Amino acid sequence: MVSPERPAPDSADATVILPRVDAAPPPREAGSGGAARNSAIMAAGSLVSRITGFLRTAVLAAALGGGLVANAYNTALAFPGMVYELLLGGIMSSVLVPMLVRARKQDADRGEAYTQRLLTLAVVVLGIATVLAVICAPLFAYAYASDGTAATRSVITALSYLMLPTIFFYGLSGIVGAILNSRGSFAAPMWTPILNNLVVIALGVYYMVELGTEEIAPEDVTPAQILVLGGGMLLGITLQALALLPALRKVGFRFRWRTDFRRLRLGQLGRVGAWMFLYVGVNQLALVLMFNLLNRVGDDEAGTAIYSYAFLLLMMAHGIVAVSVITAVLPRMSSAAADGRAGDVADDLNRGIRMTTVLLAPIAVGYVVLALPISIALFERGVFDRVASANMATVLVVAGLTLLPMSISQLFNFTYYSLQDTRTPALINLPVVSLRLSVQLAWFAAFAVSATAVGMMVGNGLSFVFAALFSGLLIRRRIGRIGLRAILGTSARVLAAAVIAAAAGFGVLKLLGSGEEMTRNEAWLALITGGVVIFAVYGVAALALGTREIKDVLALVRRKIGR
Repeated sequence: MVSPERPAPDSADATVILPRVDAAPPPREAGSGGAARNSAIMAAGSLVSRITGFLRTAVLAAALGGGLVANAYNTALAFPGMVYELLLGGIMSSVLVPMLVRARKQDADRGEAYTQRLLTLAVVVLGIATVLAVICAPLFAYAYASDGTAATRSVITALSYLMLPTIFFYGLSGIVGAILNSRGSFAAPMWTPILNNLVVIALGVYYMVELGTEEIAPEDVTPAQILVLGGGMLLGITLQALALLPALRKVGFRFRWRTDFRRLRLGQLGRVGAWMFLYVGVNQLALVLMFNLLNRVGDDEAGTAIYSYAFLLLMMAHGIVAVSVITAVLPRMSSAAADGRAGDVADDLNRGIRMTTVLLAPIAVGYVVLALPISIALFERGVFDRVASANMATVLVVAGLTLLPMSISQLFNFTYYSLQDTRTPALINLPVVSLRLSVQLAWFAAFAVSATAVGMMVGNGLSFVFAALFSGLLIRRRIGRIGLRAILGTSARVLAAAVIAAAAGFGVLKLLGSGEEMTRNEAWLALITGGVVIFAVYGVAALALGTREIKDVLALVRRKIGR
């Protein structure tokens, strides 16, 4: 989620970028070709990771369906991420990569000792937090499902005892990934999640074969089912974290236990991290409310599970495209910020917004136009029935409209993080989350409980739009002009191409006669045919309208094929 509001230029936690006048700016650490290469490597790894991640979710959806047990599983699944984000997640992405980059540039040992101290501290904090979180598992269950049945909360608590230990391994993966990214290594953090996905897929298949595929009530869940579902996640995340360790040795890092934490410059880390804690904390409180509302729906209505499945598809597209762009440009932005090269930071932001917009637009169109075929073809099997598919399609339409605002708002956020300014996003996040909660609560009060998941996604979308616009207005006061005319020009051409592609997609569905009664084979036909037409028409229309970024992408693909 994003936020925009600007702190005073002399705020202690904000780094003000001023142009250097004593010397010509040094060459950038990586040119556009390097960023393109890194983006391509990460996009490939992220693509495979997201595909296997989707397969993992599809297997679990087939095993659990979209009812109360699935809601309980997805609620428990949220707890480790919540605690990790509060402890390290937000700080990891917003603070640690820039600080590690600075240590490599400024310290005599290129940041080796600094990184060892940071990793030692992270292991200690994560270990303590994991133990405390496991003890508090019943409290988490009540906070997120206070209006649910006692049986539902019991299932959530039992799953949490197995899932919450993943906090430690989430954190280990995050800190190791940050170290690798700061040293120019991007592949391993994008590829190792595949191990986690494969483990959960295997155990999900085992669950269906050995424990059955009939939909059950929370009070009928057995200890064996709890062990397979919760233990599968724990085993998968553990392997994901351990698989990153060889990559550390490959980049030359050797871990040494260092407890001289005073030399970490914790004052600076604390000032920057405190604002990030506020940012993440506000978001987590909003999630508690959202999960409470979603856990009030009935067994055949769109609740936590349906919302999570739709959000997964949203994050798949965001992760493959936007996260790859962000991860590639963040070290470049951080290096430019450290050198006072505000113009280079603005250039990276401009390119990132335009490229993200061009690449995500046809995916958003596909989600909106093909929502029902996607739900039926990809999810409808096992316990996941046609009612669940129809519920998910409605939520997915709104998720498609949310995709671009979410990704662009994240790009603005990470621009601030490259400046080691977490205060601005934290302050901006206050009105953003307030708007989101206001919309979600108003929707819940005004519409039927069965429409709760749609309302939660509507609240997300509107808050992302507000965040992106607000960030765009404020960011130029920090780094100067960001090329708004070029961004608006690209956006206008992309919008026109997207409308044309959407019309073509709806035309395909009309010709195929695809409706709510379509079979799974007909859904696959509609999905494949409609998807090909949407992407082809979008590409042709965007080229005809002179969208330069399409040509850049095609040129990159031709170079890769040529190699």
